[in-house]
Amino acid sequence: MFGKLGALHAKNNFSFALIVGKLFSSSTDGTSKDDQVDKLLNGQIHVPLPTYFALGKRMLPDKVAEKLTSDSGELCSNLFFLGRRTTTKTSEGVKIVALGGTFQSELLEEKTSLNEYSPINTEPDVKVLKGANNADIVITAEWPIDIRTGSQAAFSEDEVPSAQQSVADLCSFLKPRYHFSTSNSFFEREPFFHARGEDETEYKVTRFISLAPYGNPSKQKWIYAFSLDPKADLPTTIPAGVTASPLNFNSKKRKALDPEPRSYSRFENGNSQPRRGKKSRQPPPTPQQCFFCLSNPNIATHLISSIGESAYLTTAKGPLTNSDTFPALGFPGHMLIIPLEHSPTIGLIRDEQSRQATASEMHRYRQALQSMVAARSKEAPEKQKMGAVTWEISRAGGIHVHWQFLPVVRDMVTRGLVEAAFKVEAENETYPAFQTTTAKDNDQEAEIEGDYFKATIWADGQKDKVMVLHLDSSFRFDLQFGRRVLAKLLGLENRMDWRDSAQTEVEETADVESFKAAFKDFDFSLEE
Repeated sequence: MFGKLGALHAKNNFSFALIVGKLFSSSTDGTSKDDQVDKLLNGQIHVPLPTYFALGKRMLPDKVAEKLTSDSGELCSNLFFLGRRTTTKTSEGVKIVALGGTFQSELLEEKTSLNEYSPINTEPDVKVLKGANNADIVITAEWPIDIRTGSQAAFSEDEVPSAQQSVADLCSFLKPRYHFSTSNSFFEREPFFHARGEDETEYKVTRFISLAPYGNPSKQKWIYAFSLDPKADLPTTIPAGVTASPLNFNSKKRKALDPEPRSYSRFENGNSQPRRGKKSRQPPPTPQQCFFCLSNPNIATHLISSIGESAYLTTAKGPLTNSDTFPALGFPGHMLIIPLEHSPTIGLIRDEQSRQATASEMHRYRQALQSMVAARSKEAPEKQKMGAVTWEISRAGGIHVHWQFLPVVRDMVTRGLVEAAFKVEAENETYPAFQTTTAKDNDQEAEIEGDYFKATIWADGQKDKVMVLHLDSSFRFDLQFGRRVLAKLLGLENRMDWRDSAQTEVEETADVESFKAAFKDFDFSLEE
């Protein structure tokens, strides 16, 4: 292994190397290969560059432990032991945190004591390592629990290694740039970002990589080269191809809240929350608490369908329609288009370039959804052909602006029934009259001043019809207005409240997968 590493180093001039699994193999009777160990200790095996090796899930050979104890962690020239629970800083300024061994909640025997070479770690060890506060690289013998949640990366289902909540907690706390571990098959998860603190403007992104064993028969990847600048600026926006964190930081778990967890409301239709009196009114939620921010650690990642550069797409929690409503679709089709930036309106996004990019991408998602709906119903009978309605509530006093998209029967659009339904419901509520316009081709729609409710009505072959209801303090506007109108129009009054349309996670996941398969050819986020 060191010979191959030396050949690569001669071509690439690496700064250092990390050995993240067990360095010392064992024979069938459990004893180490003494001849190779002796050669290494005697300097007969050349270590070509500074190399740090971690503690795996097995005891180190006695000779190695004795040498490390006498030489303060240096096994031979250029080879250094990271320890069972250690924080190390390289000469390049790279901060490495290592947690060796397997997690054990309680020691089996009261008299059992751990030393630096014991392949076991406990909660106190994790607590000690959190004292590092941050890290560039984290190395663990076990995986963080739920690391594969929300990932599309390939991995052999038969080779899933042990995973621990304590490792997930450590990664969530330290937010490293890289987290390395080992498994029987190579696994590289999509990068994921962590929740930002209240005063933070940058995103910390982690790449989790699990290496296969050296010399494995299936030729899975056992070595990985990477670049890391510990002084590089962190991104202020979520990079393309990055997912939300799959890790649930244990200290943030809900302990004594209402029976309905906040994460369940993550993709609800509008911010319908229990009304509070003025005395109990609380400050607006931070991005970590917001139902629509990807930095929320309780995010329901299985509902996310597509992530662009400035916005993302998700299926609605408790959709108004179900998988049987439109046979040509075969899934509900009730979607949310949500900006990545936490802002009550698009117009209040402070950076002009970001504001324009967000509006443009949200319109692009809407048009992609419309194209998908048209394609899916093209061969359907006339009564099953579909149009769509997209509606939004834009208020400066809101929390996180989002658009809701819902397919409707095309005939309802062409006959003016959708437009009439909005007008009639507004009259019933004694709201002001709608202002209706027809959008021009490729028009991104000029920014509307003030607070408003807007519905964009579309049918294949027709231009968008835009209905705007201006909101002010002269009347109380129902946040469920758009859903209520369409529920009555489609004869779905029994699903008017999203809670009455709740699904199990298995049902939600099945609908999401059906949607993603149908949307694949229209999803611009998949373009290279």
